[in-house]
Amino acid sequence: MNPVAIGPGQLLLCLLFVGVAGAASVALRLHLERDLLWGTVRAFAQLFLVGYVLDIVFALDRPLLVMAVFVFMVFWAAHAVRGRVRDPQIGVFAPTFVSMVVSYLAVTTVVTAVVVQVDPWWTPQYFIPLGGMIAGNSMNAISVCLERLLTGLRERREAIELALSLGATYREATADLLAEAVRAGMIPSINALMTVGLVSLPGMMTGQILAGVAPVSAVKYQIVVMLMLVASTAIGSVVVAAVVRRRCFTSSQQLILH
Repeated sequence: MNPVAIGPGQLLLCLLFVGVAGAASVALRLHLERDLLWGTVRAFAQLFLVGYVLDIVFALDRPLLVMAVFVFMVFWAAHAVRGRVRDPQIGVFAPTFVSMVVSYLAVTTVVTAVVVQVDPWWTPQYFIPLGGMIAGNSMNAISVCLERLLTGLRERREAIELALSLGATYREATADLLAEAVRAGMIPSINALMTVGLVSLPGMMTGQILAGVAPVSAVKYQIVVMLMLVASTAIGSVVVAAVVRRRCFTSSQQLILH
């Protein structure tokens, strides 16, 4: 079964959904009309731009170009994390970006090369969508994790400094806090595992079914994706939180947050 093609007229028809949301905003005086309009314009522009770029990347099939697209996606994921976790004392963008690139590259490579067994492992049709899903889903977990970590460091400043004065290292003084922060970041992905297939059909599975793939085959890919996201969330949260935590202390292991 071939997928049904969507034409320009059908896309414009979908604007009725935005119109409904805009009408609700006007009726309830939510003042979200401008955001809805701008968001819709950006969605159209960004998605079509990505579509044309991916057409070029898929056609060229060059590993360096694939890696460039992957790093570009991770860059904007790290940028989104920085936007949500704005701290006047600790710069989170650089450690977040580097940590995300390293950890997500490792996870995506394992999935494509070992699990799916794509040859070559960097085949853009597989590597870019899977890498994009990892970056998009994990950035929310990392945002929650970093917010919990930085807030906890400030709230428990006295207890941490007491532990440090008694001879504890910064790792020992903040071990419980780091664990709580990582746990907070991982909970949404674990909850998704619990409800997948019962509450909703996930995006990748739905997309494959709409494209004509047999539901059982789509389920197999979705299982790979769900488990991949749990791993990337855990690895990304641990690595980013550990790196940012280190930046919160001086070389003499003094907490610099206040």
